[in-house]
Amino acid sequence: MTPDAALAAIATHALPGKPAEMAAYHKADRPYLGTANPVLDGLTREWREALTLDGRLTLAADLWDSNVHEGRIAAAKLLTQARIRPDNETWALIASWVPGFDAWAIADHAAIAGQKRLVADPARLDEVETWTVSDHMWTRRAALVMTLPWTKQNHPKPQESAARERILGWAALYAGDSDQFIQKAVAWWLRDLSRHDPARTRAFLDAHGERMKPFARREAAQHLP
Repeated sequence: MTPDAALAAIATHALPGKPAEMAAYHKADRPYLGTANPVLDGLTREWREALTLDGRLTLAADLWDSNVHEGRIAAAKLLTQARIRPDNETWALIASWVPGFDAWAIADHAAIAGQKRLVADPARLDEVETWTVSDHMWTRRAALVMTLPWTKQNHPKPQESAARERILGWAALYAGDSDQFIQKAVAWWLRDLSRHDPARTRAFLDAHGERMKPFARREAAQHLP
C-alpha cells in the first residue's frame, strides 16, 4: 500500500463541500479531503489487518508526512493497537509527531495511539515528562492527553498510583497556564479522574483550583458530588 493509493482510497469517500467546512472548523493550514472519521476507521482497520508491522510503520510515516488532514488521522489509527511487539519503533514514530501537532483533532488521534504505548511501557513517562516544559503548547498538552489512562483505575496498584501522582504534578504546573487548550487538558484529566477518585480530584482543586480559569474549574468538577 503506497501513501498515494491510501489517500486515493480515502478521497473516494469525500463529501461535496466538506473540505472547506473542515478547513474552517480545524483552522490549520493543510489539505482536507472531506472524508468522515467512520470511513477512516474502516479503511485503517483493513490496512492494519493486511499489512505487516513494518508496512504499517512505513505507511503511517508517509501519511503523516503528506500533511493531509485525513492522512495524518489515518496514520495515527494505523498505530492504535494495544498489543504491538516489539513497539519501540512505533513509540518513537508517534513521539516524533508530537512537535508537529498544531490542531486538536490530529493531536488527539495521535495521543490515543500514544496512550497504548505508554500503558505498554510506563517507563516512557520519563520522556513524556520532558514535554511538560516545552515552548510548544501542543507538546505540553500531549503530556496530559496521552496519560489519560492513569485516570481510569478505581483501585490503582502502587505503581499506577505513583504515576497518577506524578502526572497530577504536571497538571499542577499547568494550572496557571493562560492557554485555553492547556486549561481544557487539565480540566479533562481531572474530570476523568473524578469518576474514579473524586477525593483526589477535590484535593487537587482545593490546592490549585484558584489558579485555573473558571471554565476549567467548572469542567473539572462537573462530576464531583
